[in-house]
Order: sequence, then structure tokens, then C-alpha cells
Amino acid sequence: MEKLVIIPTYNEKENIPVILEAIFLLRQGYHVLVVDDNSPDGTGEVVTGMMDKYPGMLFLEERMGKQGLGTAYIHGFKWAVERGYEYIFEMDADFSHDPGDLERLYEACKYKNADVAVGSRYVKGGKILNWPLDRHIYSKGGAVYTRLITWMPVNDPTAGFVCYKRKVLDTINLDEIKFVGYAFQIEMKFAAWKLHFKIAEVPITFKDRETGVSKMSKGILKEGVLGVLNIQWHSLFKNYRKRVASTEVKSASIRTNKVVAENK
Repeated sequence: MEKLVIIPTYNEKENIPVILEAIFLLRQGYHVLVVDDNSPDGTGEVVTGMMDKYPGMLFLEERMGKQGLGTAYIHGFKWAVERGYEYIFEMDADFSHDPGDLERLYEACKYKNADVAVGSRYVKGGKILNWPLDRHIYSKGGAVYTRLITWMPVNDPTAGFVCYKRKVLDTINLDEIKFVGYAFQIEMKFAAWKLHFKIAEVPITFKDRETGVSKMSKGILKEGVLGVLNIQWHSLFKNYRKRVASTEVKSASIRTNKVVAENK
């Protein structure tokens, strides 16, 4: 098992069967995990109805109630790592992310030495279609604001189309990633960067959803603004790198330091 795409859903009944078919039609060995937050519209039932068609390739994790994007991905990351997947993807259900770009993210990690590949709207060749002006302003302004505050060299820090090598998710203490909206996307990239993983940005065309309802809200925007300040505060004054490293990484560091001390 090599490649797993994680798709969090809440009321995506119209989109989910189409996006799943598009991924499997690639015939590139992708497995898909849908993490559904008890969608009232029956999204989970739609996925369940497709599982017989894709045995051993399509999986569903159903959670009790709407718990947020970040916690859905953390749930999916842990599920993927436990089952030995080597390349783990984040992807939206609404076709904002083109399934055809999955291979480009995969190739960046598999063959071009990236540890994290970000599908980026804000590098050369990247673009956005069908967004109103205010969304452009919020998104681009948020990206510039994040870079100014965190100094992280990522042009599209809130991007939600990402491929992680397993070792990245093994190294990050996922229980310390607390945010659920835009700030979650920022903190995952920030944690990977602080732990010295290589992040590459792959240009994509981001398309606004055609069906369903956007999950954007004032609360998510507020979390993004305040979350960036919180992340950098902890980075500067609270030993952030040590906090977000997994227990296994900390233990390995302690063992290494002990060996060095004994050899002096």
C-alpha cells in the first residue's frame, strides 16, 4: 500500500461519488479514505454504497458530529500511518482540486526529493478560477500575512491539496496540532518546516466549487489571523520544535545525546 487520499466530508452527497470515480479512473493505485462528520445529507451512505465496487481501495471513517477539518485530517493521518501508507494526500471533495494533479504531487515527493508537496495557487503557473474578488483578497492577503509573521518560505500556506511522505507524519506529534480551519493547514506546513523537512510547491489551477456549500466562515478567518500569531509566539518563546516532535523523535534525540555524552 503506497498512496492514500484523505477526503474530509460534511454534506458532500452530490460531489463525493463523482470525485471518487475520478480518482479511481486514474488507475494509479490510489486508495481513498473518506472521513465523514455524520453528514445529515447522507454522504456517508453514498460512500458505503460504493465500497463494494472498490473493495480494498475505498474506506470510510464516520465520526459523531461536525468536528472540523483539522481533526478530520488528523484522524485520517493516524489511520494512514497505522496501515503503512507511504504517501498521504489531503484533498477536497468539491473539485476545487483536480484529481489529475495528484500524480504531480506524488512525483514531487517520490522522484524530486520533496517531503511535502503543496498544490500551490501562488507560484508561477498556479491560478484560481471562478472566485469572487473578496475571496481573492482574503486568500492572497492571508498568504502574505502568514509569510510576514512566520517567515515560512511557502507561498500558499493555507493550501489544502498536499502530499506528505509518511516520515513527516511519523515525526510530527499530531496531537499537538490544535487548529481546525485555515490555521490547521498553516501549522502542518509550519511544523514540517520547523522539523527541517523539504517543502515543494507544485503549481495547480484551483477552481471554486460548483455544487454544495462552502465551509468558509468568519470563525475560520479569525482562527487563521490569530492562529498565525499563536504559532509564531510558540515558535519564538515556547520551544515549538520540541513540542511538535513526536515521542519517538524525542526519544531518539535523547538516546543520541546520551551516546555522545558517554563517548566524551
